[in-house]
Amino acid sequence: MPAERPLAAITGASSGIGATFARKLAPDHDLLLIARRLDRLKQLAGELSSQYGTHAECLEADLTQERNLATVAEKLAAEERLVLLVNNAGFGTPGRFWEADLQSQEGMHKLHVTATLRLTHVVLGGMVARDRGAVVNVASVAAFIRSARSASYCATKSWMAVFTEALYLELRSVGSNVAVQALCPGFTYSEFHDVAGMDRRGLAPAAFWLTAEEVVEASLDGLRRGKLFVIPGWRYRFLTSLLTKLPTPWRLAVEARASKARGRAVVAPERHIPPSVAPE
Repeated sequence: MPAERPLAAITGASSGIGATFARKLAPDHDLLLIARRLDRLKQLAGELSSQYGTHAECLEADLTQERNLATVAEKLAAEERLVLLVNNAGFGTPGRFWEADLQSQEGMHKLHVTATLRLTHVVLGGMVARDRGAVVNVASVAAFIRSARSASYCATKSWMAVFTEALYLELRSVGSNVAVQALCPGFTYSEFHDVAGMDRRGLAPAAFWLTAEEVVEASLDGLRRGKLFVIPGWRYRFLTSLLTKLPTPWRLAVEARASKARGRAVVAPERHIPPSVAPE
């Protein structure tokens, strides 16, 4: 009998970066695809099964809901073949924090912080014991360069980056071969901005837009090379390197100017998107 293939689990797998991770990993991995939109997951699973013979299990779950999160955590804890967890599920909402719907802001923290914490905790114990595996936390350039009208998004993505860095130090301290990565893309073509009601043309010049394929390829290459922080695109690497070294007043001045320009890209500033309609 052929050897069992390693398993990769991906949250937010029904579109965008998550679906692209699935397509890139399918030739060599079985997959656990996790998202709210079961129809999209089944369509993707069928595609990958036909093309690569991949066994792709679909798990419908809204990770902002405690019961769903517990179900996914229990499933991951039982998977001894698991070699990769991609914490990709996420969403953003436009608008000033005090004007935004509180439910959407709380949902963002539950998804980016609580779900990432819970699922990472449940898989790392087994990975460390087996001395094999990796966790990719999909953060954002917003972890380093903040902007107005996205306070919770910037804060939660910053938490993801810092959390991943601390895990890296803990794993290094015990000599573990388990890897962690904070993937920090900039503007990426996906459904994210459509759902958030943002006009891509006003957010950034065309040269700053990345494809999901570019983001995922950079992540997987970073995993092979053991990189902790992966920032796809030389322009974003240059900007984050420069702005994070500026004195705080200078950095804030740059961020304030960029925020003012970017605010004009919001199509519907009074439209608040709850987690239930965010893409995964």
